[in-house]
Amino acid sequence: MKYLPDIYKKNIFDINYDKLKKKGIKCLIFDLDNTLALIDSVKVESNVKELITNLKKSFLVIIVSNSPKRRVSKFSEDLDVDSYPFALKPTIRTLKKIKSKYYLESKNIAIIGDQFITDMGYGYKGNITKIFVDPLTVKDLKITNINRYLEEKIMSKYSKSNLFKKGKYYE
Repeated sequence: MKYLPDIYKKNIFDINYDKLKKKGIKCLIFDLDNTLALIDSVKVESNVKELITNLKKSFLVIIVSNSPKRRVSKFSEDLDVDSYPFALKPTIRTLKKIKSKYYLESKNIAIIGDQFITDMGYGYKGNITKIFVDPLTVKDLKITNINRYLEEKIMSKYSKSNLFKKGKYYE
């Protein structure tokens, strides 16, 4: 059950961040592509910027993405948050750096992303809270199509066991 999210919401705006704070979460790690922004977007949408600005009052907010630095840095600069591009999720080398740099424990960190293989896999390997959101669009990078194919198989398996059903949100 390593890819099974702890929380499943439609998008980043539907997450109950107060509940996460009460649970002891101090750091929110956001995926970039199809979580915070469309894959072909070059700027932060105003509603996303407003949300992140508000979240930074209560949480350490970090972008961890498999995308290259030139893409990720545009968003991290605009949002004024730390970022880790080319993270190679689901490997957790970036998570180890984050925990060391900010003196955090796994129990105080949550990953928010739109992919089972990379984002939920990262959360599982790092033993952090896993929050799954629906992708912003069906348009993906070509490399992501492989993950989406595997993701559908995993979701189907979870659905048959009544553990997860696409579109049936929970926390």
